[in-house]
Parts: sequence; C-alpha cells; structure tokens
Amino acid sequence: MKFTITGSLGNISKPLVQKLVSAGHQVTVISSSADKIKAIEELGAIAAIGSIDDIDFLTKAFTGADAVYTMCPPSFSAQDYRAYITGTGSNYAAAIQASGVKQVVNLSSIGAHLSDGTGPIKGLHDVEQLFNKLEGVAVKHMRPAYFYINLYGNTDMIKHAGIIGANYSESASLVLVHPQDIAAAIAEEIQQSFTGKSVRYVTSDVRKTAEVATALGTAVGKPELKWVEFTDEQALGGMIDAGLPEEIAKNYVEMGTAIRSGVLWEDFYANKPVYAAIKLEDFAKEFAGNF
Repeated sequence: MKFTITGSLGNISKPLVQKLVSAGHQVTVISSSADKIKAIEELGAIAAIGSIDDIDFLTKAFTGADAVYTMCPPSFSAQDYRAYITGTGSNYAAAIQASGVKQVVNLSSIGAHLSDGTGPIKGLHDVEQLFNKLEGVAVKHMRPAYFYINLYGNTDMIKHAGIIGANYSESASLVLVHPQDIAAAIAEEIQQSFTGKSVRYVTSDVRKTAEVATALGTAVGKPELKWVEFTDEQALGGMIDAGLPEEIAKNYVEMGTAIRSGVLWEDFYANKPVYAAIKLEDFAKEFAGNF
C-alpha cells in the first residue's frame, strides 16, 4: 500500500514510518526541511519537501496514496494558536478533497469533543469538524491522551526547585500516553479499511499527579519529590519566565483548568478505551535516562 505521512520525523511520525516501511509499504514523508531528506531515505521512505501552507504541494503529495496520516505541528510563533491549527487543518482538508484520497487517519487529542476551554486542543476540535464534512472520505480521528514526554518540561523545576507541579492538584487525574503507543495505534488503523467518521482514544496509563511525582522522583533519586498546585497566575508567569510566548502559555494554562475540573477526560471515560503498553513506571525509567 501507499501512505503519505505528515509530521516529518517527529515523536510519532518517525516510529510510524518505521513500522509501515518494515511492513513492506511505500511511504512518503512530508517535511518542511530539506535537511531531513537523508534521514527519511535512510528509513526506506520517500521525502516530499514543502510547506503545509501550500495546498498544491500537499495535493501532489497526497495524490495516489491509499491513505494519509495528518497532524498539525505546533508553532510557538503563532499569534492566535487556535486559528493557526484550524488553518492547517483547512489546508489538509482542501488537499484531501483535491487529491481524491479516500482514507485519512488524523491526529487529534483527548478533549477534542469540547469546542472551547481546552487551550491548544480547541483548534484540533475545529479540524475534526472540518474533516467530518469531507464527502466520500473515511476519517479516523486518533485522540491520544497527555503525552508522557510533556513531563520533560518539568526537568529544570525538579532539578532546581525540588518540586513538580502545574495549575491542578496532586489529587487530579492525568490520562497519559507514550508516542510509541500512539504510533502503534496509528499504524494499526492506517493499514486496515474503515468507513465513515470515527474516533479512537489512545492511552497508556491513568494516574494521579501525586503518583506521577513519586514515580519520576524515585526514578531520578528524589523519592521525596512532591506535586505542587500553582494558581493560574503563577503557572502563567512561570511559563512566560521560562521562555514560552504568552499566547502559548495562556493556552497551556487553559488546558490545565480543564484537567483540574476533569472535563478534559469525560468523553474518554465514557468510551472505555483499551489501554496500551507503556506504563508510568516504564516512562519514569526513560525520564531518568534523560534527566
């Protein structure tokens, strides 16, 4: 089969490409950087270099594919993050329709059932709605949970302040997932036939934030590590001081409020998903190796 993969060689796209190539498929990888050509070709894939803002380029890259995998890459330079994500999704939708692709696996997010109040996820809600309007195209929206690797953002806090935290409490739940588990789920879906518009949640573990602190702390030799709840104002100021643009920081604070209330997970729990392989303690070992 022929697949076109967006996301260059990112945390999900690279292992996805490896799985598809090893299964004997022809894989084209879209990247904005010509510097990635050699690495893409070394994986046994074909490089398509261009901008996801260029609908004609996307259309050409999608044409002839049995299925495409779409993801909207983050941009810290976006002045309106929701508009940026929605615009990227609109480009994909136009290229999908123009290219004649009949099957799409789209990277969305847990919480994308909500139209507002979820920070960076709001744009992915909009993308789902755009794709659901595509006529004659089967779409599988993958809704992964909170990425384990986001916890790397707390490394300096753990090292220098001896704490870990966010604007939600130690009793809050985190629905967690590893990019490797996401890639495995996408590979499974894209290689099989499906119809209509549907959703698949992808998660590896569900734990309280206090348990996250204990697991990471134990792994890095700080078993006393505690989870600390910040106010929204403290969280915003901390992220801005750490170098995040204000627009991005505001979005992450808003996502934190959705985690704090639990609303982000409601549809996930209602759908009773099957959990994947990589548990918190497994990731904690990985975290320690990079600490």
